[in-house]
Amino acid sequence: MDWLFLDVWFMVISLVLVSIWWVIHKEIRRKKKEKEEEEMEKGIPRGSSGWPLIGETLEFIASGYTSRPVSFMDKRKAIYGKVFKTHILGKPIIVSTDAEVNKVILQNHGNVFIPSYPKSITELLGKSSILQMNGYLQKRVHSLIGGFLRSPHFKARITKDIQNSVQRSMSTWLDQKQQIYLQDETKKITFEVLVKVLMSIGPGEDLKFFKTEFEEFIKGLICLPIKFPGTRLYKSLKAKERLVKKVKGIIEERKMSMDKPKDEGVTNDAVDVLLKDTDDVQGQLPLDFMSGNIIEMMIPGEETVPTATTLAVKYLSDTPAALARMVEENMDLMKRKAESSEEYCWNDYLSLKFTQNVISETLRMANIINAVWRKSLKDVKIKEHLIPKGYSVLASFSSVHMDDQNYENPYEFNPWRWEKTGSTVNIQTFTPFGGGQRLCPGLELSRLEISIFLHHFVTKFRWVAENDEVVYFPTVRMKRKLPITIIPRLPKDH
Repeated sequence: MDWLFLDVWFMVISLVLVSIWWVIHKEIRRKKKEKEEEEMEKGIPRGSSGWPLIGETLEFIASGYTSRPVSFMDKRKAIYGKVFKTHILGKPIIVSTDAEVNKVILQNHGNVFIPSYPKSITELLGKSSILQMNGYLQKRVHSLIGGFLRSPHFKARITKDIQNSVQRSMSTWLDQKQQIYLQDETKKITFEVLVKVLMSIGPGEDLKFFKTEFEEFIKGLICLPIKFPGTRLYKSLKAKERLVKKVKGIIEERKMSMDKPKDEGVTNDAVDVLLKDTDDVQGQLPLDFMSGNIIEMMIPGEETVPTATTLAVKYLSDTPAALARMVEENMDLMKRKAESSEEYCWNDYLSLKFTQNVISETLRMANIINAVWRKSLKDVKIKEHLIPKGYSVLASFSSVHMDDQNYENPYEFNPWRWEKTGSTVNIQTFTPFGGGQRLCPGLELSRLEISIFLHHFVTKFRWVAENDEVVYFPTVRMKRKLPITIIPRLPKDH
C-alpha cells in the first residue's frame, strides 16, 4: 500500500510540475510572439535567437567548415528575407545580405554606425586600432596611408621591390619537379613586401622576428575571449607586447634621426608618413598608437594577399581554359618587355585585363574579408528595415558575392563574367575591400602584388596541383596549404 501511495503521489507531483511548466512555456511563447509582432510592426527584422547563451553560433561556425559557408545566411534569408536577426559569437545581431542595405552601412561616416567586432578581436587589437577607431582620427590615418600608397614615387619603388621579392623566392624553386606548399611561399613574399612598405626592413633577423611573432599574434584574432595564462588569447597578447616593443624602438630611432637635420627627406615607408604628420588639432600621433597600428597593417601580408594569391592559382589549376588565357596574355607582355628592353612598371601589370578579371573573380569567390561588423548609434531605417539604437549589425559581403541574383552560377569560377560587367560597373555588389570611408587604402597595392606574382609564376613555371580544400573558418585558407609540383618552363614553352 505504501508503494502504491508513493506512486500515486509521484504521479500527482509530476502532473502538477508538467502543468506549471506548460503554463510557463505557453506564457513565454505568448510574450515572445507579442514581441515579434511588435517588432514586425516597427520594421525590426525577423529571426531567431537560437539556444540560450550560445545562440546560433555552433551552426554559424559549422558552415565555415563546408564548401558553402554562406549556407548559414542562405537558410535564414530563405525564411526571414535578406535582412534578419540572429545571435552569434556572444551577441544578438542583425545580419544584412542585401547589397543596397550594405551600401548604406558602408557609406555612413560614423554618425550612425560605428565598428563593433567580436571580443577576441577588440581585446587583441585594442581600442585605438584602425579597425575600431572612428571619427576624425580614423579619417586622418586613412588619408595619410592612402595618399602615400598612391604617390608616384612609392608606385615606382614598390613595383621593383615586389618583383625582387618574387624573383628571389622563385629562384629557389628551380629544381626539376620540386614540390612546394604555395600558401607558405606566398606568405613569405607578401609579408616581406609589407614589412618593407611599413618600416623599410628587408630580409634578415628583424624580418624573421616579425614573421615568427606575428604568426603567434594573429592566431588569436578569432578565439575564446579568455586571457588566462596558456590560453590562445593570452599567448597572442604576449606576442603583441613583444611586437609593440620592437616597433616602438624602430619608430623612436627613426624619430631621433629625423629630429637632427632639418631636411625633410624622402618619405620611404609608413613610419615616415606617420612621424612627419603634425596635425594642427591633435599634434603628432602618440608612439604607442603608431606602434599598434603598424602591427595591425601587417595583417594583409600574412592573411589576405597571400590567401588571394594562393586561391587564384587553385582556381586556375581547376580551370584550364582560364589558365591558357592567362599564360597567353602574360607571355605577350613578357615578350614585349624583352624586345623593348624596358623595365616593368606599375601600369604594365594592372593593364593585364584578363589577369585583373582572374583576380576579381578570385576575390569574389574567396571572400577573404567576408563581412564588416557595426553598431547603430541611433534608430535608423534602411529600406523597410528598422535597426534600433544599440544593435550590432553584420553586413555580409560573401552573401552578396554568392547570390545568384547578382552573379549567374556564383559557385563557378568564371573570369570572363568581368568582361561583361567590369569590376567598377557592379561596385554595389562587389565589395572585397569594403567600401565607403573605410575602403581599404591598399587595394591597388594588393592587386599589384597578386598581378606580379601571377605574371612571373605562369611565365616561368608549369605545375600540377594536388587536391586541396578551402577552409573558411576562422579565416579563409587552404586545408593542406595547396601542395603543387612545379616544372620550370623551357625556352620552347615561351
